[in-house]
Amino acid sequence: MPYVIGIVLSVGVAVFARSVGFDRDRAFYPTVMIVIASYYVLFAAMSGSVQTVLFESIVMTGFAIAAVVGFKSSAWIVVGALAGHGVFDALHGKVIENSGVPVWWPAWCLAYDLGAAASLAWLIKREPKPNDARH
Repeated sequence: MPYVIGIVLSVGVAVFARSVGFDRDRAFYPTVMIVIASYYVLFAAMSGSVQTVLFESIVMTGFAIAAVVGFKSSAWIVVGALAGHGVFDALHGKVIENSGVPVWWPAWCLAYDLGAAASLAWLIKREPKPNDARH
């Protein structure tokens, strides 16, 4: 069930962002990436483990850097970061022990991340090119 909810929610957020114009700004999906990556730090803080907060913060920093680089250069980097975070979700429990993470979270976040990555990829592919006659 977390997979279904994650996919449906990510598509819902993408449709909402498109309908109100949030995704017209190149910063929307990079910001989503940074927020997504920050949740594991929050869960670590809730667990009370300073060491886990440090480990999760290091990982978050990597995803935040990818979001900034993608924002400044190519949105495809953000697509890769979102999908990469989904893979990280699938492996998280094997890489970092974080007792603050709810049992359902990795599955939900994996589905959400992949849905967000697919939504952004779809938007990039639909975007008119500068030399496109329709532009």
